Amino acid sequence: MTNPAEGLVDLLDLEQIEVNIFRGRSPEESLQRVFGGQVAGQALVAAGRTVEPDRPVHSLHSYFLRPGRPGVPIVYQVERVRDGRSFTTRRVTAVQQGRTIFNLTASFHLPEAGPFTHQLPPARKVPDPESLPTVAEEIREHLGALPEQLERMARRQPFDIRYVDRMRWTAEEVAEAEPRSAVWMRAVGPLGDDPLVHTCALTYASDMTLLDAVRLPVEPLWGPRNFDMASLDHAMWFHRPFRADDWLLYDQESPIAVGGRGLARGRIYDREGRLVVSVVQEGLFRAM
Repeated sequence: MTNPAEGLVDLLDLEQIEVNIFRGRSPEESLQRVFGGQVAGQALVAAGRTVEPDRPVHSLHSYFLRPGRPGVPIVYQVERVRDGRSFTTRRVTAVQQGRTIFNLTASFHLPEAGPFTHQLPPARKVPDPESLPTVAEEIREHLGALPEQLERMARRQPFDIRYVDRMRWTAEEVAEAEPRSAVWMRAVGPLGDDPLVHTCALTYASDMTLLDAVRLPVEPLWGPRNFDMASLDHAMWFHRPFRADDWLLYDQESPIAVGGRGLARGRIYDREGRLVVSVVQEGLFRAM
């Protein structure tokens, strides 16, 4: 069986079918809709393929417009908005079965020295990832064994996710919970040395747990859901180089949830405590 990390690299390796037009696979999954991180990661790959490699992406802003259909290819159309001396801008439209499902604008920046540097330190000290159980281990500990569907999903999961705070399983456990969550994450295998692959892989992973912070005060993260949720938009700022196959701490919080929408923001640090990426996302929440 293909290593899930190799499978992710393959998923992000788009087929170029015309100038500025790329096609990406959409695996046949049991999910009702295509995973948003997949579409965002593939769209960023399409944008990056039209930019010189000496200009890494520094930000992206995107909107999820319609749910994608698993098993159906997605076509990515790239508009070359601007090629400047220091900055390059690309706009990507993702189309499936003739309908636009996703829009992304990405900006690329030729690295340069700045006049000053600062960052806020991580908000709290957390355990090392090696001391924490994996998600599958926590579920097995609680349930005795993984349900068959979760077992299949765990085998295909390209990222190792470890919750800093143990999962909450009951309404009583979430009753006093703040809208905050943190996980360690890294790809389950090597991703190669192409910086664009690492950037797009982390874009994929950034959509996996961010809305947890919105849900935490309301319901346990695992088990039957009382709410249907979907990503509405997603923005990222890439501050420093990183490797997505090294451990990264994803610190997440939700400053507000109102009107059926919840806002979440995340800060991603490397093991040395350097802030490498900032993320903001809004999700839609509806009672089921």
